[in-house]
Amino acid sequence: MALDPISTDTSPARPVECPESARPSGPAGAEETASATELRSLLAVMNALCDGDFTVRADASADGLVGEMAGVFNQLVTRNAHLAGELQRVRREVVRQGRLDERITASPGQGGWATNVNAANQLVDALVGPVSNATRVLDAIASGDLTQRVDLHDGNRQLRGDLRRLGRGVNRTVDQLSLFTGELTRIAREVGTEGRLGGRAKVQGLTGDWRMVTEAVNTMASRLTAQVRDIAEVTTAVARGDLTRQVTVEATGELLELKLTVNTMVDQLGAFADEVTRVAREVGTEGQLGGRAQVRGVSGVWKDLTDNV
Repeated sequence: MALDPISTDTSPARPVECPESARPSGPAGAEETASATELRSLLAVMNALCDGDFTVRADASADGLVGEMAGVFNQLVTRNAHLAGELQRVRREVVRQGRLDERITASPGQGGWATNVNAANQLVDALVGPVSNATRVLDAIASGDLTQRVDLHDGNRQLRGDLRRLGRGVNRTVDQLSLFTGELTRIAREVGTEGRLGGRAKVQGLTGDWRMVTEAVNTMASRLTAQVRDIAEVTTAVARGDLTRQVTVEATGELLELKLTVNTMVDQLGAFADEVTRVAREVGTEGQLGGRAQVRGVSGVWKDLTDNV
C-alpha cells in the first residue's frame, strides 16, 4: 500500500509573494498600499493552507496587527502539520510494520486540538482491543487450549456491530471445536478403553465441514462396530460348537484379511470335525477299519491332529 508523505516542515517562514497585478500602483496612499500588500500576502498563504499545503508560512516580521496575525497563522499551520504528520506516522507503523501499539502524540495546542488527538487514539484503541483479544484466543486454539474466549465487553462498554460479530464468530468457533473434540474423545474412550462399540458423535447445529467430519467419524464408527460384532458373533458360535456361521459383513483392507482368516479357520475346523466324525463313525459304528482322515490344505497343529487321527 503506497503511503503519500505529508511534509511537517517547520523551517523558517516562507512568505508567499503577492502577484504584481494585485499590487496597487501610484504614489498616493503609500501607507494604504503597504497595508494592502501585507493583507494580500496573508490571504495568499491562507488560500494555500485551505488547499492542504502545510509548508507555507506567513511573514511575521511585519509590525502591528498584521504581524500578530501572521504569527498566529504560522502556529495554526504548524499544529495542522504536526497532526497530519502523526497520522501518517501511525498509519505507516500499522500498515507496514504491523505495530498496533502506536498512537498519535499530542500537539502543543489545547482544546479542540487535544480533543481530536484523543478521539483518534480512542478510535485506534477501539479497533485494536478486540482484534488483539481475538488474536489471543486464536493463538490459544493453535496451541490446543480451547478454554479461552473473546471478551465481548471493552471495559464498561459492550462491543457492537462488526467488532461484536468478530468476537462472537471466534467464540462460536471455539465452542464448536470444544464440542467436537469432546465427542471424539468420548467415542475414543468408549471404544479404546471401555471396549464399548456403537457410540456416535452427537454435536448439534453443525454445518459445512464440521458436519461432514462428524458424519465421517460416525460412519467409521458404525462400520467398525458392524465388522467387529459380526466377527465376534462368528467366533462365539465356533466356541459354542456351531461351525456353520461365516463372517459376511462388508470389509476392506486389514479387516477384510481378518474376515477371510476367520472364515478359513471356520472352514478348516468344519472339515476337520467332519473327518473326525466320519472316521469315528466308520470305526465305532460300522466296524470299518483302515479309514483315514483327509483334510486338505491344513498345516501346523491341524496337520498334526489329522495325522494323529
